[in-house]
Amino acid sequence: MAVPKRKMSRSNTRARRSQWKTTAASLATCPQCKSPKLTHIACPTCGTYNGRQYAEALRSEHA
Repeated sequence: MAVPKRKMSRSNTRARRSQWKTTAASLATCPQCKSPKLTHIACPTCGTYNGRQYAEALRSEHA
């Protein structure tokens, strides 16, 4: 197993870590209510996932 001979400097460590970036979450449209939702997650507006009603809507419109 390879073991480093010398301590990696702070600038080299930070330069290496600067490449670890996150990507934006992809949104899909809900087939029931046509609102944007995260993929593979129940719709927060209507509460359906894969054609089934799983939960009540988490967001409620208060006027």
